[in-house]
Amino acid sequence: MQTNMRREIDEIPEAAARLLERSAMPLAAAGAALRAKNPAFLVTIARGSSDHAALFLKYAIELHAGRPVASLGPSLASIYGADLKLGGAAAIAISQSGKSPDIVAMAQAATRAGAVSIALTNTLPSPIAEACTHPLDILAGPEIAVAATKSYVNSIVAGLAVLGEWTGDAALKRAVADLPNQFAKAVKLDWQDFAADLGEAESLYVLGRGPALAIASEAALKFKETSGMHAEAYSAAEVLHGPVALVGPKFPVLVLAARDAAEASVADIADRMSAKGAVVQVTSARAKKAKRLPFVETGHPITDALALILPFYGFVEAWSRSRGLNPDAPESLKKVTETR
Repeated sequence: MQTNMRREIDEIPEAAARLLERSAMPLAAAGAALRAKNPAFLVTIARGSSDHAALFLKYAIELHAGRPVASLGPSLASIYGADLKLGGAAAIAISQSGKSPDIVAMAQAATRAGAVSIALTNTLPSPIAEACTHPLDILAGPEIAVAATKSYVNSIVAGLAVLGEWTGDAALKRAVADLPNQFAKAVKLDWQDFAADLGEAESLYVLGRGPALAIASEAALKFKETSGMHAEAYSAAEVLHGPVALVGPKFPVLVLAARDAAEASVADIADRMSAKGAVVQVTSARAKKAKRLPFVETGHPITDALALILPFYGFVEAWSRSRGLNPDAPESLKKVTETR
């Protein structure tokens, strides 16, 4: 019997196409607002998978718009009542449900402070939409499984579309428009060989660099959510500053590399860990010792990184079921988490 999570993973290409087609005008309007504002910096407001989407957009914005991006702790507004000076900034708030009180409070504070505020949400109307000057419906459609999949991907697609409109980057805009086609290929990739490498392991590392670090963060969370497995995400560079001490024989490591400027260094680190006896699989043809996982080459470094999450989602859903678990309803979790 197909799980809701598997069904929603398979819907990602269609959901992305729907977003790009139906929300073209509001996406363009948000991009125009950023162009008019010309913000000195941006801030993001999110938690959980949405915060991993924000991390992905941070790298994309810094690489393509040259503006620094910082993640704000939502408790700054909801608990501490901090008065942040955001008049020269833009803010991106991401919330699937659109109603977590602390996310809403921080978005309201950013708007009051004069920031151009953009809400990426799967729920309109919603408090987060009312809190921001540019509410954007990511149009992922109903998501029943507790673990976010298509809403995570569509949040990033929406953010990349806005970035393309803001900067006028023709190559990025073409790559975003082609994402539904690339997703249709990526969702069919099989990573099940990694299951044998996990074996009876109790922990693993998921590594990435640049935008792929955001994908690694999301992947590590999904291991915890769906399979009750301890997984930690690290920068493929940062892992060498201490955490590598835990890596030894049979320690599993999933390394996510995109076709970008970091690929060579990430593949090298994968090989170095493989030489230590770790069980390493990497999404790069440049690796010489680590095992290679299949991937889709989208033709653009940013969307190439994003496409990595689709085969991972398919893998972790099947991995959860193989452990006798229900990926649709992880124990002690619920779909909407409201924090204050």
